[in-house]
Amino acid sequence: MSRHRRTQVFTAVGLVVLAVNLRPAAVSVGPVLQDVRRGLAMSAATAGVVTTLPVLCFAGFGALAPWVARTLGVHRLMLLSLAVLAGGLGVRAYADSSALFIAATVPALAAMATANVLLPSLVKEHFPHRIGLVTAVYTTALSIGLTAASLLTVPLAEAFGSWRAGLAGWALVAAVAALPWLGLLRHDIKPEMARHDTIPTRAMLSSRLAWAMALFFGTQSLQAYAVFGWLAQVYRDAGFSAETAGLLLGVAAGAGIPLAFVLPRIAVRMPNQAPLILGLCASYVVGYTGLILWPVAGAWLWALLIGIGAGIFPLVLTLIGLRARTSDGTAALSGFSQSVGYLIAAVGPFLMGALYGATGGWTVPLTVLALLVIPQAIAGLLVSRPQYLEDDLRLPPDLSVPSGHARA
Repeated sequence: MSRHRRTQVFTAVGLVVLAVNLRPAAVSVGPVLQDVRRGLAMSAATAGVVTTLPVLCFAGFGALAPWVARTLGVHRLMLLSLAVLAGGLGVRAYADSSALFIAATVPALAAMATANVLLPSLVKEHFPHRIGLVTAVYTTALSIGLTAASLLTVPLAEAFGSWRAGLAGWALVAAVAALPWLGLLRHDIKPEMARHDTIPTRAMLSSRLAWAMALFFGTQSLQAYAVFGWLAQVYRDAGFSAETAGLLLGVAAGAGIPLAFVLPRIAVRMPNQAPLILGLCASYVVGYTGLILWPVAGAWLWALLIGIGAGIFPLVLTLIGLRARTSDGTAALSGFSQSVGYLIAAVGPFLMGALYGATGGWTVPLTVLALLVIPQAIAGLLVSRPQYLEDDLRLPPDLSVPSGHARA
């Protein structure tokens, strides 16, 4: 095996183990939140802050990721992110107060948000001709990490007799994931040698493509956070037991794993991804309609269709990589799309809860979610045709990176 091939394999391993760690910090608290509240005497208002922190940190810290990467080097930043993530999760697991729990959670989520933004850029840099395949692999790993954190945190806590052990396990996973990145540091140039032709954040404000991608990313994230925050309660109110409602939520989450592997590879082969986008949006609408009209009779089918609709997430990450000519452009587009997008997404869970509280049922909230698929589809159509950020900003392309569609 050639040295270049060994480097690519090592990088791919680093990307996969990194991706596995990009959701546990956000989703592992939910399954043991009741125990955390009891152990730390945490108020309901503080618990609300804890559940809202992920989306706020994704929005706030994600915007800084491209600048920090240019200053430190992207590979150094990935190693630092995993180290901070492991440290924050470890401190959080053994915090003796709500204040310390939150104080440790914020840097962990900030590290996760930073790595989340830069993954498409790393794929563009190391695998410019394999964007579809590598994106498929890392989004599948991300989905597995999300599902594992949702399903294994409680068994870990029960096995070791404490919610603290259930949360601490994910700190260990992050620490192990940092090891491959020690060998990737040599890919970073020194900060003083960094290029000065990178894309500033303020330039993104004038890009129609960037705003369309941000709306697309934000509306799909709004749907996902609303669904995974409230779907189990929808089924509970329809008369299902807590265990069955959890299984139905698992069906919706599990549907994303095979889609994460398949959709990016299909997307890069299509000159225009509009048919995929419209099909996934339609799946959402049919699922919501079924939940409103026949929540019991078609429960499993609706959960599956909603999970298929959530397959837009790996598709939008693929499009971020395809809509820029360079790794710098990909980082800028990813940072802008995710920082603005997660601010939009924060509305989802709150909107669902507010409408549910005001109406006492799920017809209105689910109808609103179905209607919000319309702007998602429109934004998807805007970013589905071949175009590039650098062209939109009238910047000279980096000729070292091919400008055509990457192969799968």
